[in-house]
Amino acid sequence: MTRAILTLLIIATGITALVGILTAIDALLFTMNDSFNRIGANSFGITPLGRSISSSNEGRQRKRGENITYQQALEFKERYDFPSKVSVSGRATRSAVIKYGNEKTNPTVRVDGIDEYYLEIQGFDLEVGRSFTVTELKTGTKKAIIGMELIKTLFDNKPAKAVNQVISIGSHRFQVIGVLKSKGSSMGQSADNQIFIPLLTEKRMYGYSTKNYSITVATNVSAQIDDAISSAVGVMRNVRRLRASEENDFETFKSDGLLDVLKENTVTIRIATIAIGLITLLGAAIGLMNIMLVSVTERTREIGISKALGATRRNIMTQFLTEAVIICQLGGIVGVILGFIAGNLVAWGVGGSFIVPWAWMALGFFTCLFVGLLSGIYPALKAARLDPIESLRYE
Repeated sequence: MTRAILTLLIIATGITALVGILTAIDALLFTMNDSFNRIGANSFGITPLGRSISSSNEGRQRKRGENITYQQALEFKERYDFPSKVSVSGRATRSAVIKYGNEKTNPTVRVDGIDEYYLEIQGFDLEVGRSFTVTELKTGTKKAIIGMELIKTLFDNKPAKAVNQVISIGSHRFQVIGVLKSKGSSMGQSADNQIFIPLLTEKRMYGYSTKNYSITVATNVSAQIDDAISSAVGVMRNVRRLRASEENDFETFKSDGLLDVLKENTVTIRIATIAIGLITLLGAAIGLMNIMLVSVTERTREIGISKALGATRRNIMTQFLTEAVIICQLGGIVGVILGFIAGNLVAWGVGGSFIVPWAWMALGFFTCLFVGLLSGIYPALKAARLDPIESLRYE
């Protein structure tokens, strides 16, 4: 019994690792896929060469492109005439301290400068208040739209209370005009722990001549995304003053393309996880086979009595195979449950969604069935072939 329990635990450990890691990966990809779906499949970004997640050059190093400056980003926006919306944004700081009255945040708040299309393209909605007016964007006023996490910290979790109040971003005072609906976290980063200010305000307060600005384009029709990218490349080459013989020093990336890259990069992790799990289960299978062989030896007289009472070879073989499969399946059930819990806990810890990994749970059960049959077939054959007379004499 003790040996069977230990083998069951070994099997459970292998299945826990297998199901847990695969569940965590799927939960994170599901969260990112949901985020990209909210943004839409009709958008793409433009970054300096070598800055995109999808950047690759078959392992060779290449020269990174210079930053896209404020003037270049605005020139692109003005000259790009494809049926679409173009958004320009700039990172003010990643570590702002926000104060309101006697309350203040940790220095982890992100502040971005945005234009009139940013919230729409990025899939942000307002809980209360309003967005920036054209005048506020053109004049660079000190107005701000804040995330829901700041409402919890500074305004007692009451969004309406924040509207028209004055907060301090570092040493600068801003009037809150809107509060964003909660978007939760993704990959360990909270989309609610941030503040948006007018792009021109960001340029005046945090800008410098070589600072990089982000360009995002959303086409009116998703089917036109490739044509839109081709048009954007031509306009951007002119903006960057590139000669015909020069290669692009910038690159484009589609929102859903990033997810495809991440999925491709997780294939190796999945394969390695399955391999590690199978190695663990192979060890468990060898241990279980040893237990079953010992069990056959210890139960030799019992087998002889069963045969004397009319049990066939098939009956004996089925009995021992069933025992091996049951031990494996019990270990599989424990492992699947623990893996399901562990995987979702890991995903939750880094901002992922809760999922039920039916495919990986089924893989765990079928793997345990295979291990049970593999480890039980030889002991079952050995038991079935025992001579009943010799078995009855066995002490």
